[in-house]
This record gives sequence, structure tokens and C-alpha cells, in this order.
Amino acid sequence: MTDSATPINPYESLLPHDRKKWVCVYPAYVNSRKTIKQGRKIAKSKAIENPTCPEIKDVCTSQNLNAELEHKHYPRDPQRDQLHTGRVRVQLVGEDGEFCCEAIHTRQQLYQMIAEIIPKLKTRQAGAGGGAEGKGAAGAGKKKKKKK
Repeated sequence: MTDSATPINPYESLLPHDRKKWVCVYPAYVNSRKTIKQGRKIAKSKAIENPTCPEIKDVCTSQNLNAELEHKHYPRDPQRDQLHTGRVRVQLVGEDGEFCCEAIHTRQQLYQMIAEIIPKLKTRQAGAGGGAEGKGAAGAGKKKKKKK
């Protein structure tokens, strides 16, 4: 046997700021339409409907966290649709070993923060308002036809 210290786990030698040690966040982790078996990691009452990777990345960068998009598929997702494809890697611990964000120290805190902030994004608010107006106009047109 050799005396060279080769780690059994290849990730042992990686520092916390290496990209492979960053936290992976798939949209399914905070999707309210997924079950726990399908990969949801937070309570359904706190989860949001159909988050996307760009939204998750925007939220993380707004909280001064380093985040990167990766084109990967979530293993538990049988549909693999293009809208929800991908994952986001987020750096929680910096080079000095300190947390990058004072309020976020665990994965669960990260998931809950993402689920709280995504509904407040401008893209989410504009999409919800436009859909309600369209439904109201369509309903009013149908009522007029019935009166004639």
C-alpha cells in the first residue's frame, strides 16, 4: 500500500467555494403542483406554482448570492418539458468559510426564501393581472350573446 493520502470521496478535497459544492435547486423543490414523492422539499402551503430556473436565479442574485443556471433535467420528472428544465447552483458559503447571506444558512431556508420572493417578481405580477382581465372580457362577451 502507498502512503499517499488519496481521499476515498472525491469531493473531500473540494473547498466550500468550489462550484461542485454549491447547493443545487431544481424548480420541482418549490413547486406546489408536485408531491413530496415527486420532489417537493417544502410545505405545499409555502410552495409556489410552476417556478422556472430564471426566476430562481433572479431571486438568488437579488439576495446577493452567487447563482448559475445549468441545463440539467430533474431525475424524478417524467415529462421533462422545456419550460421547467434546468437547475440552479447557489453558493451559500464563501471562500472565507462565512455564509454569503446572513439570513440563509441551510437549504431549507434557501427554498423557503425562494418561494416567498418569486410571487413578488414583476414577471409574476404582470402575468397574473393580464390573465384576470382576459377572463373578465371573455365572460362579458358571452353574457351579451345570451341576452340577445
